[in-house]
Amino acid sequence: MDYTQLGRTGLKVSRLCLGTMNFGPVTSEEDSFAIMDRAHELGINFFDTANVYGWKKGEGITENILGRWFAKGGGRREKTVIATKLYGDMGDWPNEGRLSALNIRRAAEASLKRMQTDYIDLYQAHHVDRNTPFEEFWEAMDILKQQGKILYVGSSNFAGWHIAKAQETARRRGGLGLVSEQSHYNLIVRAAELEVIPACEDYGLGLIPWSPLAGGLLGGILRKIDKGRSAAEHIVQELEKHRDKIERYEAFCDELGEDPANVGLAWLLHQRAVTAPIIGPRTTEQLDGTVKALEITLDDKALTRLDEIFPGFRTSPEEYAW
Repeated sequence: MDYTQLGRTGLKVSRLCLGTMNFGPVTSEEDSFAIMDRAHELGINFFDTANVYGWKKGEGITENILGRWFAKGGGRREKTVIATKLYGDMGDWPNEGRLSALNIRRAAEASLKRMQTDYIDLYQAHHVDRNTPFEEFWEAMDILKQQGKILYVGSSNFAGWHIAKAQETARRRGGLGLVSEQSHYNLIVRAAELEVIPACEDYGLGLIPWSPLAGGLLGGILRKIDKGRSAAEHIVQELEKHRDKIERYEAFCDELGEDPANVGLAWLLHQRAVTAPIIGPRTTEQLDGTVKALEITLDDKALTRLDEIFPGFRTSPEEYAW
């Protein structure tokens, strides 16, 4: 396994991050345990979750699964850099969601209890809260840090200017600020290149791409469109929008002799500021296959071909000015 620093911090994390969103709704608890055990065997030490995962309001199903896995001992918690998120509503009463100081305190305590741990390595805002000033956000996060309940703070789905505002507010307070940003980024969805990635580079944030295979479109979908998740109506609709590019992409992957899913992950690992794409295997077999992406080196010629198939963006303002 390859490791890197998380942004400008001294924290070492694996170049692949294990996403747990499937744990509970799609993957059984027994299979989830097996996937996490296998991830450790492969050297993956970076796991991502969220308090809303499990998709039953207020239940924190996925965090509870992680907690029961940690409780099995054997160094499971100690070997894991656990990242979780807050923002989504965990109840129907006021202040049971978003980023007020009150919800930050309550959500952190609830996540700690569900995951049966006394600290969270990386606590992430799942979305920007336009109704909460960053001064309030940082005051609440700083208290959690002082209490030893969280170590680092990250963002998710922030615009570049949100990152800048958060960092300048933290700087005025004498704090470290955000250390990571979790963004929707893959060969098809490349808007992060306009302002988010430049902001991450300038402020030293590690980029953690979610949906690295565009919901399966980059995972060899043309070879399995009649099977399982790939046959879902919304996936078929997205495929039709991008069919020409996907056909060219899969043909190029054949030229390389590599699985399309692994090429998509390898491309992300070659991009600026990227710390670790979030992978979401539903089985240990899928996890084993995914790790092969770390062995793929894409030369300049291959990267240029992929840019020709899926054109990206220049850093702003050059993309829309001079």
